[in-house]
Amino acid sequence: MSSSRIEVNIEPRLYQVPLGGAALGCAIGIMRGGRAASLRFLAENAHRPPTTVQGWYFYKKTKNYRVMLGALQGAAKESARIGGLSLVFVGLEEGIRRAGAETFAEVGAGLGTAAVFGGLFGRISDRAGWKRMVVLGIGMGAGLKLLKEARGRIE
Repeated sequence: MSSSRIEVNIEPRLYQVPLGGAALGCAIGIMRGGRAASLRFLAENAHRPPTTVQGWYFYKKTKNYRVMLGALQGAAKESARIGGLSLVFVGLEEGIRRAGAETFAEVGAGLGTAAVFGGLFGRISDRAGWKRMVVLGIGMGAGLKLLKEARGRIE
C-alpha cells in the first residue's frame, strides 16, 4: 500500500503576523470596549442612583457584567479588524512577491492595505483624505522595507 501524502508548506510569517495583529486587536478592544461600556452604563443610570446597600450591590454587579460584555464585544471587533488588515497586508505582500516584484512587495502591500482600509473603515470622501491614506500606506511599506534591509545587513 503506497502512502500518498499531501504536504503544504506555509511560511510561518504568513500566519504569525495575522495572529499577532488579532492578539493586539484583542487587547485594544478589551480596553476600549470596557471603558465605553462603563461610561455608557454610568450615563444610562445617572438619573437613578441606588439608595440601599442591596441596591448598590446589584448596581455594581450589573455594571461589572455590562463592562465585561462590552470588553468582549470590543475585543471581537478590534481583533477581527486588525487581524483582517494584517492578513490583507501579508497576502498582498506574498502575492506581489510571487508575481516577481520582490523589491516592491512591502510598498505595494502597504499601498494596497491602505486602499482596503480607506475603502472599508475610513469612509473617506475627499481627495485629500485619500492622498493622506496613500502616502501613509507607502510610508509604512517603505519603512518596513528599510527595517528588513537593516536587519539583513546586521545578521
